Amino acid sequence: MWRTSSYSSENGSCVSVRFPSAGPVAVRDSKHPSGPQLAFPENAWAAFLQHRK
Repeated sequence: MWRTSSYSSENGSCVSVRFPSAGPVAVRDSKHPSGPQLAFPENAWAAFLQHRK
């Protein structure tokens, strides 16, 4: 299941994130759901979130 950022703007400029039960966290452009996706190992995603605080 994909989740859209709570910081999404009204013009559709946002990202969607998928948190599977196992495996990498996936990120995509929500305007192009069938387009490319980025995949991050869980520890890399956790480090990213830590730096965002």
